[in-house]
Amino acid sequence: MKLIIQIPCYNEAETLEITLNDLPKKLDGIDVIEYLIINDGSMDETVRVAREWGVHHIVNFKRNKGLAKAFMAGLDACLRNGADIIVNTDADNQYVGDDIAKLVKPILDGQADIVIGARPIDKTAHFSFIKKLLQRFGSWVVRKASRTNVPDAPSGFRAYSREAAISLNVINDYTYTLETIVQAGRNRMAITSVPIRTNPELRKSRLMKNMWSYVKISMLTIIRALMWYKPLYCFTIIAIIPTIVGSVPTIRFLYFFSIGQGNGHIQSLILACTLLIIGFITFMIGLVADVIATNRKLLEDIQYRVRKQEYEN
Repeated sequence: MKLIIQIPCYNEAETLEITLNDLPKKLDGIDVIEYLIINDGSMDETVRVAREWGVHHIVNFKRNKGLAKAFMAGLDACLRNGADIIVNTDADNQYVGDDIAKLVKPILDGQADIVIGARPIDKTAHFSFIKKLLQRFGSWVVRKASRTNVPDAPSGFRAYSREAAISLNVINDYTYTLETIVQAGRNRMAITSVPIRTNPELRKSRLMKNMWSYVKISMLTIIRALMWYKPLYCFTIIAIIPTIVGSVPTIRFLYFFSIGQGNGHIQSLILACTLLIIGFITFMIGLVADVIATNRKLLEDIQYRVRKQEYEN
């Protein structure tokens, strides 16, 4: 059983060695542990630090491409190097390395394909009250969208089985954390969480410019992911709004028409028809999107088979 621990890096020369030193060298049930970094266009000495420490694999981007692409490039490299389990962690030593044993255990026991570390958010000192509140709210939204019970959706401390890693796709350019949960939940992958610990903050997060920017992008990511996997449901909900609103002037016009006063209320009829047409067109878009989603599922199955054959050769 081979475990590869991957670390996306962007200008992490100051903290990378601390993170690497904290990672486990042996784990029960694991025969080989290797380490991989994804250099996401770093302009400092990140790669030099990794090489001097003895990192087994380095994926290099010539320019910064973002966390989502770095994550997927890491999965690809891990699979090509024969990983049976892949653990993703951060380069700022946010997570306690010894907790990797907790992450891989459900996979080793055959109970899960994806394991997400749940941070003690309420006890994390460097999280502001607003950030804690938004973390809880965001995780609740992801749970509803994905139909999972993941308590800490933004956590980047995760373990993936080989099968799960082959199946994953990340479309957005921002982050993988939310989209992969929605994808896994909607595709009914076995996903679970384990409680983990965190270390004191070494540096500020580079993922978000500010809290509200992070919230906006996260919500858009969740909505897009839900629309990819449940388009008919989403468009039907949207279509219901103009349909219900359009029904009110329709009933109003029919009432006046029934008592012989319809001539003075043509504007109600025009408004009603406009809204009902919008609702109908939106629903039809949902039907078309649902057909496209079916084709996407077939393409994902083909992609999975191609990847599996490619990685096993």
